[in-house]
Amino acid sequence: MSSTGSRGTSVKSNMGSPQSASSVISLNIGGHIYSTMLGTLLKYPRSRLAEMFSGQSRPKLDLEGRYFIDRDGTYFKHVLEFLRGHEPPPSLAEEVYQEAMYYGIEPLAKLLEDSPKLFGEMVGRRQFLARVPNYQENIEVMVRVARAEAVACRQSVVMVCVVRNEEDAAKCHEVVNGLDTDKESVVRFGPWKASPSILDLLYCIKLDIESKGYSTSYRPHEIGKGFLMRPCEFLFKFTFTWW
Repeated sequence: MSSTGSRGTSVKSNMGSPQSASSVISLNIGGHIYSTMLGTLLKYPRSRLAEMFSGQSRPKLDLEGRYFIDRDGTYFKHVLEFLRGHEPPPSLAEEVYQEAMYYGIEPLAKLLEDSPKLFGEMVGRRQFLARVPNYQENIEVMVRVARAEAVACRQSVVMVCVVRNEEDAAKCHEVVNGLDTDKESVVRFGPWKASPSILDLLYCIKLDIESKGYSTSYRPHEIGKGFLMRPCEFLFKFTFTWW
């Protein structure tokens, strides 16, 4: 006999005997060992976590008889603490949010979405980047160009044109045409309709490239000759350092 509720419910153990909500459950999540009551895992009946332990298709057992979930269990302790009535540390909002989404614990996910760290990322930065045409695609293009230039080199440089509006786009086109480098390899971002500036977008590009594990920096491309050289306001050199 099995049931999906969290109060007054029972599920069969691996030995066939029923387990009540107060039964102690041992978990092995990617090598991290946890113990809790069944009722804690069933606190939110519509969550994926509750479904794992309320139906017939519960996780398999490891050699010690603990329920095994093949996932990194580093941050699962904060999921358990939330189910026990405690909020996760703000500094780990992003990491715990991934766990909340995986286990389908909506109240925890909503709590974390309202935290300053994730609110700024999801409502501020991501909403801005959603208004920059082909942003994610251009990030991938930058990585491909950099990797293609990395043969026998410690660093490779990718030219990036960032234009805030159509007027800048026309100026950028003119400057790019005067470059000695392959014009087809220049990656262009924008225009966009949102308040953040070119510097804000450059910071986002650097942040997202580094989140993929690359080491990068950027500086303005200089145009002109001799003492007349000056930084270009919309053309930048992104340097990937490989070793």
